[in-house]
Amino acid sequence: MEHKEFESIEPVLAELEDDITVPKNVRMRIEKVIEVLNNNLEISIKVSKALNELEELADDVNLQSYTRSQIWTIISVLEKVKK
Repeated sequence: MEHKEFESIEPVLAELEDDITVPKNVRMRIEKVIEVLNNNLEISIKVSKALNELEELADDVNLQSYTRSQIWTIISVLEKVKK
């Protein structure tokens, strides 16, 4: 994650990925987001792919409100990068 804003969301994504209270399917999708953000694609493409995945995750009915809040925080940071 070479973009400066990515550094602020990397620990949150890692925390979600390691949290055993987060459903396994969500943790797998978080892992996918981390891979996308670490990819060598153009920043706008990385952000768009990550946002798409995270927005779908935020709608998951199995998420705890705390986890959903963390995901929305990450989405907000990525929206700033996208602009």
